[in-house]
Amino acid sequence: MSHFTTTDGTQLFYRDCGRGQPIVFVASWALDSRTWGPYMLHFQELGYRCIALDRRGHGRSDDPGHGYRLDRLADDLAELLEHLDLRDVSLVAHSMASGEATRYLARHGRGRVARAVFLAPTAPSYVEGSREPWSMDEPTTAAVLAAIRRDLPYWLTDNANDFFLPAETGTTPEYMQYTIDMICGVSLQALVECFRAKRVDLREELRNLPVPLLVIHGNRDVSEPVQQGRATAAMVPDGRFLEYDGAPHGFYHTHYERLIADIHAFLREAGVMPRAA
Repeated sequence: MSHFTTTDGTQLFYRDCGRGQPIVFVASWALDSRTWGPYMLHFQELGYRCIALDRRGHGRSDDPGHGYRLDRLADDLAELLEHLDLRDVSLVAHSMASGEATRYLARHGRGRVARAVFLAPTAPSYVEGSREPWSMDEPTTAAVLAAIRRDLPYWLTDNANDFFLPAETGTTPEYMQYTIDMICGVSLQALVECFRAKRVDLREELRNLPVPLLVIHGNRDVSEPVQQGRATAAMVPDGRFLEYDGAPHGFYHTHYERLIADIHAFLREAGVMPRAA
């Protein structure tokens, strides 16, 4: 576990464990590297090197009060990979992080990243005029942000059931509270500005994505509807799509065993072998 300093003077925290081919994990809006703990343990034990970043304003990273636009967030990811001199990276991004990963590849190319996995990605475009009906419109965005500003703990508690579907998935109240507490530790400014940062048009960047992409999405995701994952995979030249029946947005937790199996199969198919092998 360590920090590095970005070119704009922000200290970012990352977790780094294991040896072998690198897998870099980037969490969704409001979550941090702790989200990936079980994944990092699993893939480390298989013989991979696992790295996870705390986005600025999140977790143990600095809260500089600026830099929450997509270009800067993508550059933060680029500077982490440069700091560690990582090559042949497999990038795993959940939700909002899919936008950061897409913008990273558009700005920095495939010199360090060789393949990507997007879990429940954001919409290809939220820009009015190019936005699909199933993506969040501007009035809904404004209403969500107003609720977050007014009473974040209530908004999180009110949405936790849809996020995890505990009655169907068996998610415990303790894990749901753990997630709420993690988000409540994030800078409110970072929450608001990062939520708005995803409201861009990434369609052309996705059409030119220079690496193979696996998209996995649940069909009971109310945060980022499954149509977004289908559309993203269809736009990418070397994209494929897996749909999980009954999976919510928090399926990184609820469908952990299936996800690690599908991610590992994608890596093996690409010739990414664990160090032990």
